[in-house]
Amino acid sequence: MELSVGLPTIGTGSQAIAAAKPVVELSPHTRRLLQDPIAPMLLRMAWPNILIMVAQAATGLIETWWIARLGTDALAGMALAFPPVMLMQMLSAGAMGGGISAAIARALGRGRRDEADALVLHAVVINVVLGLAFTVVMLAFGRPIYRALGGTRGELEAALLYSNVVFAGNVLLWVMNGLASAIRGTGNMLVPAVVICVGVVFLVPLSALLIFGLGPIPALGIAGGGAAIVVFYGAGTAVLGWYVLSGRNLARLRWSRLRWPLFRDILRVGAVAGIQSVQTNVTIALATALVAAAAGVDAVAGFGTAVRLEYLLIPLVFGLGAPLVALVGTNIGAGQQQRALRIALTGGAFAFALTETIGLIAAIWPAQWLTLFSAEPNMIETGSAYLRIVGPVYGFFGLGLSLYFASQGAGRLFWPLLCGFLRVVISIVGGWVALQLTGSLNWLFAALALGLVVFGMTLVAAIRSGAWFRRQATQG
Repeated sequence: MELSVGLPTIGTGSQAIAAAKPVVELSPHTRRLLQDPIAPMLLRMAWPNILIMVAQAATGLIETWWIARLGTDALAGMALAFPPVMLMQMLSAGAMGGGISAAIARALGRGRRDEADALVLHAVVINVVLGLAFTVVMLAFGRPIYRALGGTRGELEAALLYSNVVFAGNVLLWVMNGLASAIRGTGNMLVPAVVICVGVVFLVPLSALLIFGLGPIPALGIAGGGAAIVVFYGAGTAVLGWYVLSGRNLARLRWSRLRWPLFRDILRVGAVAGIQSVQTNVTIALATALVAAAAGVDAVAGFGTAVRLEYLLIPLVFGLGAPLVALVGTNIGAGQQQRALRIALTGGAFAFALTETIGLIAAIWPAQWLTLFSAEPNMIETGSAYLRIVGPVYGFFGLGLSLYFASQGAGRLFWPLLCGFLRVVISIVGGWVALQLTGSLNWLFAALALGLVVFGMTLVAAIRSGAWFRRQATQG
């Protein structure tokens, strides 16, 4: 069976235009992405990624619990190192990973298998360069960076011990996520899920073994946790690399001449999407500073613990977002604009339902989350206030974030970036004004909630109005 693939068409003449385009042979797998019912296909593709994210989140919490047994300095050092490590995950898997998946999906949707193969090589080159660059920065400037984040004595040294080990192997993280993104770009979500979940099963006991030691294996302390993660990255890179090199993946890793247009096809989405990751982290960091200035260390602990739940929503939505990148990219590459739009809005509805459910549960029973980490009354009071005010609008965060991933597939990131900027302004500028006028953290939290609502609603309104396709229509 063959499927006609041509340029995007709008209006009553689309059938005639499509008929004039050359007919290309698509793989059965790609054809399913273009023809299968949307909702069941999206759920079928999403569950492996959601499983990955739940497993990784659980691993992070377990590792934190183990490191807490090493003492307060170790736990505080882990907290200092968490934002840079989290940023690497978000940039390599969510931002640049989305650019890789989107470029490969569009190439396959157009029936260009050779181009998809070449994109895998270009993706690996980009990720090796970026991984090494961040390694140099963090190894050279880790101390002043963690000092600027508030580290002083023992916690500063602990952060450096952990960070230096993790960032020494940072290129393995980037290559592993680059290969996983290349596989996801073909619509195959299961293989990366299996590899990472099996790795997590081994990572949990390996982390404890290297932290505390056993028999002839010495106790490495907090550095052992970092070493276990590097081993995990290395093993994942080896297995995913074998899968792609073996020809089992629809887009294969083969040597070809490096070409700027292919680098550009990845970077025009991945590099711009990186700004979105920075926006999220900047919003949380500046909000934390406002809380610290207004209410002190106990309030910061409460806010930081509560907002960690928001961070956990990001990988959960990524479980839906990775399929959205592949599906939207493939369908737009094949000229099926309206189907791509329906896929995006369906994914947004699923993400809204998932994150809104979590937010409402957290708002109703905030103490159940907060007491996992501390029983300090002032900490629980501040954290509970945040979750009761912001938790009920978490659905809008999930909605906006899922449409950001869908926009990566479309290669159109202006509106996600604009909506992210609006969120920063409303949350931080509005929150600062509210604090100056009222002195109440509740009004700061209300500004944070309003920022999430505007982020989600503005983005869905723009995409539903056809913002992705206006440039093509104008050029046509």
